[in-house]
Amino acid sequence: MHRPYSIGVISTGSYLPSTVVHNDEIGQRAGVTAEWIERKTGIRQRRRAAPHEATSDLAAAAAERALEQAGLTADRISYIVLATSTPDHPQPATASIVQSLIGATNAAAFDVNAVCSGFVYALTAAERILRGEPEDSYALVIGADVYSRILDYTDRKTAILFGDGAGAVVLGRVPNGQGTLATSLITRGDQHRLISVPAGGSRHPASAGTLEDGGHFFRMDGRGVRDFVQENLPAAVHSLLRKAGLLRHQVDHFVPHQANGVMLGEVWPELGLGSADCHLALELYGNTGSASIPITLDLSHRQGAFTEDDVVLMSGFGGGMSVGSALLRWAPTRHARPARLRALERELAVAG
Repeated sequence: MHRPYSIGVISTGSYLPSTVVHNDEIGQRAGVTAEWIERKTGIRQRRRAAPHEATSDLAAAAAERALEQAGLTADRISYIVLATSTPDHPQPATASIVQSLIGATNAAAFDVNAVCSGFVYALTAAERILRGEPEDSYALVIGADVYSRILDYTDRKTAILFGDGAGAVVLGRVPNGQGTLATSLITRGDQHRLISVPAGGSRHPASAGTLEDGGHFFRMDGRGVRDFVQENLPAAVHSLLRKAGLLRHQVDHFVPHQANGVMLGEVWPELGLGSADCHLALELYGNTGSASIPITLDLSHRQGAFTEDDVVLMSGFGGGMSVGSALLRWAPTRHARPARLRALERELAVAG
C-alpha cells in the first residue's frame, strides 16, 4: 500500500566564521559604546568572514554539515536553493558555485533574494518543487550572507547589527501530517526604499561617483523598518495560523529572523505566542541576514530543543519589504541527539 508523504526538514547545518568581532571594536568606528550597542540591540558580538571567504564558501560549509547530519552524499541532492542578498558576483548565481564546491552534480541550483526573508522564500520554493518529484528526491535550502563587505562602519544604524554566517536544511519526504504545514509570503513593494544598497545595479551602475557617494553600502531606515515589523509581522503570523487551522497556544517554538533583540522584544507581546519557546542566537552572532533563521534552527536542533510533532514557526522580515513565515510539524531528523538523551547526560554529569 502506498504511504502518503509530506515535505519537511530532515537535517540542519550551519557555519559561523572563526573571527569574533566584539561590540567595543564595532562601536569605536561607529562612535558608540559597547554598552550602548548591547542595550539597543541585545547583540554582544558577531562573526566576520575571513578575507578569502565569500558567501559561497560559507554556504557550502553549512550545506556539507546538513548533508552529513542527513547521512546523504551531495550527488543525492536534486535542487539547491540559496537565499542571499550578498552574492559572490552579480552573476552567475552563487548557488551554482555552491553546487560545484560540494559536488552536487545532479542538482539544479538557483538563488533567491528576498533579503532577510530569503530563507523562508527559498524553503517555500523548494518545498513546492519537491511535491511533484519522486519520493527519494532531496533539496538543499541555504541562507548565507556576508554583510561585512557592504557595511559603512561609520553608520551606527547598520554597522552594529550585522554578522556573517550560513545555515542550511535538507528537505525531503516525511510522514504525512508532519513537515511543512503552511507557508506565507508577503511583499510590500511600496516600502522598498526602507532597506537598500542603492548602487551597483542597472539603475545606478558602478562608477567612480557611486563609490565616492557610498552608494554600494547597505542603507536602512531603522524607524521605518521597526514600524513595518510591528504593523506586518503579527498580522502575517496570525493569518498563517488560521490558514493552518492552528491556535496560537499550539505553537511550541518560534524561530524569528534575528534582526534586533530589542525590536523582537517589542513585537513579541503582539504575536500572542506566550506558550512558545522563542529561540534567539543574536547575542553571539548578530543579524546574519537570510542566514539567521537556519543558523538559529540548527543551533537549537543540535541542542535537542525540538522533539517529534512539535510545531515550529519560522518568520523572517526584511528588504523589499517582505515577510515570510513557515509552520512545520517537526519530523524525526537524522543523527540528532534527542532532548531526553541530553537531559540524561546532564543528570549524569551532575551526579558525577
